[in-house]
Amino acid sequence: MEQNKQDVTQQKTAQKTTQRDGRWKMIMVLTVCAAPMIFSYLTYYVIKPGGRTNYGALIDPREHPIPQMNAIAIDGKPSSLDEYKGKWIMLLSGPSNCQQECKDRLFAMRQLRLMQGKEMERVERVWLVTDDQPLATDLMSEEEGTQVLRVSKAAVQAWLPVEAGGDASQHMYLIDPLGNLMMRFPKDADPAKVKKDLGKLLKASSIG
Repeated sequence: MEQNKQDVTQQKTAQKTTQRDGRWKMIMVLTVCAAPMIFSYLTYYVIKPGGRTNYGALIDPREHPIPQMNAIAIDGKPSSLDEYKGKWIMLLSGPSNCQQECKDRLFAMRQLRLMQGKEMERVERVWLVTDDQPLATDLMSEEEGTQVLRVSKAAVQAWLPVEAGGDASQHMYLIDPLGNLMMRFPKDADPAKVKKDLGKLLKASSIG
């Protein structure tokens, strides 16, 4: 009889241990899933001390998750923005017929990366081309190092938030190293102010 009581006690203890371990595992899983969101908000508020306003507008990634866009790389192979996870991504979009404003934004994006100095390797430049027309050879030569992905215009318009009356092609966006769309810069953005935001994010974050 005494042995039976001991066995029952041991079984109950084992069950409690298993339940406790299960709860901890669930908490850990939830923490990992929530980490990207927590990271985005922390980095935003870290670079906004004392109530100062950032130049770029914060984007809630829950409202604008990165969709499956069936992207095609410049070499014709399937690709995805996921391939650049682990780095900060400066993002532009627009048609292949890149006019002067488009060229100015691509140039600014290249210079912004270079201005980060030793931190520039943490930054990737991506241009989402929203049609299937050929790209100008001289432009691609000038913007060597910019990752080009072809995607549908509808997918980009449905995903990227814009200023009232604006278009996604008029903005530069920022994606954090965990793959969250987190910031949009104004139309005709001031490069000096964009540089300051990007520099603060790189300094505040050990990721990417």
